[in-house]
Amino acid sequence: MDNATDDHQRSRPRVGHIQFLNCLPLYWGLARTGTLLDLELTKDTPEKLSERLVAGDLDIGPITLVEYLRNAGDLVALPDIAVGCDGPVMSCVIVSQRPLDELDGARVALGSTSRTSVRLAQLLLAERYGVRPDYYTCPPDLGLMMQEAEAAVLIGDAALRASLHEAPRLGLQVHDLGLMWKEWTGLPFVFAVWAARKDYLAREPGTVHEVHQAFLASRDLSLEEVTKVAEQAARWEAFDAGLLERYFRTLDFRFGAEQLAGVREFARRTGPTTGFPADVTIDLLAPADRRAD
Repeated sequence: MDNATDDHQRSRPRVGHIQFLNCLPLYWGLARTGTLLDLELTKDTPEKLSERLVAGDLDIGPITLVEYLRNAGDLVALPDIAVGCDGPVMSCVIVSQRPLDELDGARVALGSTSRTSVRLAQLLLAERYGVRPDYYTCPPDLGLMMQEAEAAVLIGDAALRASLHEAPRLGLQVHDLGLMWKEWTGLPFVFAVWAARKDYLAREPGTVHEVHQAFLASRDLSLEEVTKVAEQAARWEAFDAGLLERYFRTLDFRFGAEQLAGVREFARRTGPTTGFPADVTIDLLAPADRRAD
């Protein structure tokens, strides 16, 4: 391989891409705006991408909220971009055979290793409903889960399938974690933030700001053309275009003052038992220096 080409490829920012439908609007516009080829994208699950960013195998990318808070000293969060909700989220749910306040000591299956959704579900069940279930982890197959468990926590595309198709067929209750949090605290919830490693930011500040702007532009374009995004995604997914459009409009891709307040409240309630300070310091990427213009 030509050395110049190799150097150029290695200098591209290594950026993570979550393979869930909830992140599609953040990436769809990258091809349209012409910035996709400027990134070395790595597709994976939220947990794997979080691990890679923390380990330094990625420079910039999405990271689940719990892993961000645990590693906040090494990371800077990108403002105004996240995956969250301000009310229902649709894709993070507890599916249950009985009312939630009757789950004390009951078997509850965790269909994901996503610590943020799991921690949120555990927090809500413990503090809002006063129950301490017996949790265990298993693959996200609702039918199999319900053979051994009284309830299940599901996230992502599996949660959409379960809450929209499988739970109604099986006569199960569906409880939306985003809505439960909003009713309890009055605040939005953030499931994942976008962050850059501080060591990478120190070396490549201009690149970090360019990637940030590229994602904001992609997000805005995708939401402007959300009907088209949903129609295109529906060709390959188990959900029709109308449902996907409703889902994309339900999600909250902002990370401003209200979302930050939700993050701080979650940290206050869970930090000491989850591996970070209750008053963890959250560093946000400062605006680019305009004096160089």
